[in-house]
Amino acid sequence: MTAWLNYNGKLIKADEPVITAASRGFRYGDGLFETMRLTDGQLALADYHFDRLFEGMRLLDFAIPSRFTASFFLEQIFALCKKNGHEHTARVRLMVFRDSSELFDAASTTPQYIIETFALQDTGGFNENGLVLGLYEEARKAPGKFSSIKSNNYLLYAMAARYAKKQGWNDSLVLNTKGAICDSAIANVFIIKNGIISTPSLKEGCVAGVMRRHLLATLPGLDYTVQEQTVTLQMLQEADEVFLTNAVKGIRWVGCFNDIVYANKETTRICNTLKLQ
Repeated sequence: MTAWLNYNGKLIKADEPVITAASRGFRYGDGLFETMRLTDGQLALADYHFDRLFEGMRLLDFAIPSRFTASFFLEQIFALCKKNGHEHTARVRLMVFRDSSELFDAASTTPQYIIETFALQDTGGFNENGLVLGLYEEARKAPGKFSSIKSNNYLLYAMAARYAKKQGWNDSLVLNTKGAICDSAIANVFIIKNGIISTPSLKEGCVAGVMRRHLLATLPGLDYTVQEQTVTLQMLQEADEVFLTNAVKGIRWVGCFNDIVYANKETTRICNTLKLQ
């Protein structure tokens, strides 16, 4: 079956080139992206995704066209899912980037965009086999103005994911420049200690994940104490439970980090109560 993508509103075969070598998105990572999950024909946490997308575009000084609304993108996403035979379940990637120009030229502020959809084999549910995590120590992430967005400049996380693969881990943790936990290659990090749930604050440099935002809003309603703070390696090692979150995979229980083994009682409860993948 032929796969298609959406390039600036036009459906194009996915194996056809759509940008030039001069694209700032390609040359400099000048742009950002959202990765979303379509389940039962609905885009999960869509409001949060588009809040983050438009806030990121403003932060990167894009001139956001008036037609760029959540409804505008949802209509195109659903149409592409149908074209690709992904109406029920899919992983959706929406990338926004700046057009061609040299680094110091007056670059166009008009955003270009590409939408892709992919079959999603994982039907969700709690992972009975806990994830195996390690630590990526070759580089660290600096907290700052752009650290919370899902930037196209994804080199640190790409290398952390590559390192995890080489080590036989499911994922690897990334530290910030202060040596505290930032996030993982593909997810936000939560720890549970004595019933209290903690996650790195945005000041620590982590990506402002939409599932992270969802849990921070909903977990207090389950009578949990939830806090955003600095999470150190020592806190991680002394935690009762650890889990990762992202928009596509939902909640994933961490079974071990290095030689430390974690329980999953509360993580299971959270996942089942909120019916998160």
